[in-house]
Amino acid sequence: MVYNPFRDRLPWLIFISMKVSLKSKYITIALHVMIWGMLLLTPYLITNAHNGYKVNNLPVNFFVVADLVHIGLFYLNAFYLWPRYVNRQRYNAYLLRVVVMIGSAFEVKLIIQRLFFPEVSKEFSNIKFLLMPAIGIYVISCIYRIILDRIRFEREQKDRQAAQLATELKFLRSQISPHFLFNVLTNLVSLARKRSDLLEPSLIMLSDLMRYMLYDTQGKKVTLGTEIEYLKNYVELQKLRFGSDVAVTSLIEVGEQDRSHTIEPMLLIPFVENAFKHGVGYLEAPRIEMQLRVDKNRMLFEVQNTMADPGATGGNEESSGLGLNNVGTRLRLLYPDHHTLTIRKEGNLFHITLTLQLI
Repeated sequence: MVYNPFRDRLPWLIFISMKVSLKSKYITIALHVMIWGMLLLTPYLITNAHNGYKVNNLPVNFFVVADLVHIGLFYLNAFYLWPRYVNRQRYNAYLLRVVVMIGSAFEVKLIIQRLFFPEVSKEFSNIKFLLMPAIGIYVISCIYRIILDRIRFEREQKDRQAAQLATELKFLRSQISPHFLFNVLTNLVSLARKRSDLLEPSLIMLSDLMRYMLYDTQGKKVTLGTEIEYLKNYVELQKLRFGSDVAVTSLIEVGEQDRSHTIEPMLLIPFVENAFKHGVGYLEAPRIEMQLRVDKNRMLFEVQNTMADPGATGGNEESSGLGLNNVGTRLRLLYPDHHTLTIRKEGNLFHITLTLQLI
């Protein structure tokens, strides 16, 4: 078998470059230059004066010239013929041009051999050596292009998924914010009628909440401490509205260090909002219990409330589940493998448990 340093070393060198080809075009260009440079220098490194600077009776200068032809063939197929014809499903035109390209490479090397290396014999092995490397380079360039297209396709898929995720999250937030504001404004109307002297501090808390919603939650995560303060303000607004009519118990056990963890904004409020919306009407002694603690970067959030009869309240099941459905979707999108959400009903109690691995 005729030794061909170009054919024997090219595949693994090309595939090494493909792993980083999409990371940086400058790195890719540098790698390609390095790979082809190594291939052009290889014949000089494996020969010496004792064998007349020949490989398989062929002068090393011939290998260099032939490799330059191979380089042109590789890039012509990988970056022109394949994208222009195969990717557009023009297979017949592509095959015709491939035959012409390989045949032209053979003729060019044959002409170069006759003009500049007349001492090279015209044995069949040498004629075969002029044709077979071109076919090998063509096959390698096809594999390179297929993998390159696959990498680009996967990158575009990830970009589309990221854009879709951002759009979906923006839509979910746009649903949560008006829903929350509607409830708070209703609370303030009720507060103004019952205890107007507390309206001013309530408006201040509402101002803080709106600042949080409008400026602190746009396209980024917030600290757990910020989310806790937001949650406290919401609970205080509800307490001002209901007074002693609703027994609200809130236990937050989060140290200062744990408060620096980041979390998706407005992630906890829908659970508490749901408790106040559906657990305080048409009940003799409504109560809401909330507990939040963090242990070893694992957050546990529990909300439990007494539950009114849906038939008695005349509530709409679809609208009542909007907030919980939204937060469930957000959890699946943002924390697919780092959360558990349990929702259960036991008699007249509605219990929600969320565990979340914090970052």
